[in-house]
Amino acid sequence: MCVRRSLVGLTFCTCYLASYLTNKYVLSVLKFTYPTLFQGWQTLIGGLLLHVSWKLGWVEINSSSRSHVLAWLPASVLFVGMIYAGSRALSRLAIPVFLTLCNVAEVIICGYQKCFQKEKTSPAKICSAFFLLAAAGCLPFNDSQFDPDGYFWAVIHLFCVGAYKILRKSQKPSALSDIDQQYLNYIFSVVLLAFASHPTGDLFSVLDFPFLYFYRFHGSCCASGFLGFFLVFSTVKLKSYLAPAQCAAWIFFAKRPGSLYLPDQGAVMRSCNCILKLLASSNLPASASPVAETVGIHHHARLILFFCRDEILLCCPGTRVLQFRWY
Repeated sequence: MCVRRSLVGLTFCTCYLASYLTNKYVLSVLKFTYPTLFQGWQTLIGGLLLHVSWKLGWVEINSSSRSHVLAWLPASVLFVGMIYAGSRALSRLAIPVFLTLCNVAEVIICGYQKCFQKEKTSPAKICSAFFLLAAAGCLPFNDSQFDPDGYFWAVIHLFCVGAYKILRKSQKPSALSDIDQQYLNYIFSVVLLAFASHPTGDLFSVLDFPFLYFYRFHGSCCASGFLGFFLVFSTVKLKSYLAPAQCAAWIFFAKRPGSLYLPDQGAVMRSCNCILKLLASSNLPASASPVAETVGIHHHARLILFFCRDEILLCCPGTRVLQFRWY
């Protein structure tokens, strides 16, 4: 059982990294900046593969009533906004920058639970939320390749992600399983993005795309669709086999390699170093010693990892020197 859990976790990490790298290749290297078509293709492939898996008995999709489908419709709208804005942002931002900004969605969820649901929040979680927010807030000031449009779409994306997760939690226990919800998301996304391709101009502008008839473009698009499906499938398996804290830890480690495969990490590293120095210079017990900065950094690293185990995730490429430990 332990081996199976490890294999599921490793599969998830592999699919996560491969999916982001493939999407980044299509969006930034090939410059296929037609999100309604690209995301529509991905959701179409994902929906077809999920339907085939259902027919083969690999997954179970329950027949849902109209009321349950209509109740889930707002979440599907947010899902479309999430993938559309994410595609726009990822085409302009480096993966480490994009993931660091996306972590603010977890801060939104934490704030909603604290302010509206009156849930008790530990000091460690509050400190980690502050770190996530501060790290993302410092990025625009340290990004030598600052792109206002990329940051704008990243903000839209993280708000959609936060609202989507809040809506999912508010509907639990739900009559729809995770597979049912994703199946409805796929269907709704294909329909909505297909209709949106004409008003946005993507439907006819794609005819001018220089790599439209190149095999590497077709292969990359097919790979992105398959990897997107396997990422969803492995995520569902990960949640079914592991406890929430263990699942959050695997998601954290899946985000880490995204900062190691791209050379453009300067902005993220400078932002993280700026925050770490700020934290280290605060009134910590070791602040008077010559190694105050190092001790302070290790102290806050433990807070960050504790926060991750509590389902608040951090991806900070500048923290490779930190010694994360389990407690």
